[in-house]
Amino acid sequence: MMHTMLGWGIVTAAAAGLGLGFIRLLRIAAIGSAYKAKAICSAIFVSGRDLGSVLAEDVSADSYRVMRLFRTRVDPGRRTVTASFLGLRPRTAVYRAGLGATLVGDGALYGGLGAALPSAPTADPARPWPEGEPRGLVAAADPRLARAVAKVFTEPDPRRLRRTRAVVVVHDGRIAAEQYAPGFGPHTPLPGWSMAKGVMSSLIGILVGQGRLALTDKVLLPEWSGPRDPRREIRLDDLLRMRSGLAFSEIYSDPLSDVTRMLFASSSAAAAAAVQTMRTAPGRAWAYASGTTNILSRIMRLALERAGENHLAFPRQALFGPVGMRSAVFEPDAAGDFVGSSFLLATARDWARLGWLYAGDGVWAGRRVLPPGWVDYCRTPTPQSPQGRYGAHWWLKLSKEFGGDTPAAGRIPADAFFAMGHEGQVVAVIPSLRLVTVRLGLSVYVDAWDQAAFLSDLLDVFANPA
Repeated sequence: MMHTMLGWGIVTAAAAGLGLGFIRLLRIAAIGSAYKAKAICSAIFVSGRDLGSVLAEDVSADSYRVMRLFRTRVDPGRRTVTASFLGLRPRTAVYRAGLGATLVGDGALYGGLGAALPSAPTADPARPWPEGEPRGLVAAADPRLARAVAKVFTEPDPRRLRRTRAVVVVHDGRIAAEQYAPGFGPHTPLPGWSMAKGVMSSLIGILVGQGRLALTDKVLLPEWSGPRDPRREIRLDDLLRMRSGLAFSEIYSDPLSDVTRMLFASSSAAAAAAVQTMRTAPGRAWAYASGTTNILSRIMRLALERAGENHLAFPRQALFGPVGMRSAVFEPDAAGDFVGSSFLLATARDWARLGWLYAGDGVWAGRRVLPPGWVDYCRTPTPQSPQGRYGAHWWLKLSKEFGGDTPAAGRIPADAFFAMGHEGQVVAVIPSLRLVTVRLGLSVYVDAWDQAAFLSDLLDVFANPA
């Protein structure tokens, strides 16, 4: 869900490099360089932000401050960003239109785009949200809602800054309120980090609905097809529910753990995850693993390629286009697979569209986008997850870091579910109240953001109308 200690783990280990073996130092330096290059490349070329503000906060604030040791070079003409640790192990991220930022590996970037990517649909300003776009910012009509939203942008603890950048509240199918920090706005695509997992679940669901995949499918990857390979028994359902049994370390305080190497040191995130051995039999134990999502991304690609289709165009054709997520950019790795666990940017309004699709049982403007029963499947607790906290690539309860163990969390309706990501990104869906909220920010100390308290304030408005 969250990369809580990612920046700190990388940079402190790199800064302490004199006490490490030189080879290990180089490996850590390369991962830190990749993180900084990728973050900056996405921020300036996808989000359209200025380099100065990105350097001042996104890769240097709080526990990221040691990242200042990593030098950065931006080439606007080639649309590349290169970072290195004191000149060691430089890594480069390149921007490509429609595909966002991709870290360059040892080989060439995947270029099999085939037919041109479909263009983003144009919003109709004459139609209300979600089919159209409001001409200006939507201010809260209810003073209680205005106060609740404004509160999100305050900083109650100067030592653990929230840095909220965008909030959108949707009620009964319309934006009830929205607010943005200076330098951000309704047209600024921002990273969702692990909220991308909810998108990957949606894309897999669409393929299941089309009959191209089935939850009971096994032998999901060619490298798992050996007759004695225990991974051949992993079902698609097991991957979606994070109970594949694969050994995968989701430890961000270790800069050389499986997840950090997968995201920032591998040309193929899916291959880095798929090579893992089995820790338990499939379906027996739950373990949150971003590698699982990137395996799903490869499975999606294989299913589409079997039909001769351009997998890079599929998200826009099947999901983003139909629900009007015009800003969404799903970023692939150098091998051409979407990094489904982590690398997707969209405006707060478009993240809210994803939530509203799920609040409406997968139906958008009278058209079914997700197959019947898919939303219920995603919201059904995985028995092996602690207290049934996880469904199928969606969270059913807030994490402890987001106030999940507080009295405020106890007020949240039982049918609520969530997409949550690094640095405090949250889409909350409460179907019983016809309520969707989006919060995007840079909470480097992830517990600086209390999602439960925010929802509790909103319940005072929507569960107790004046």
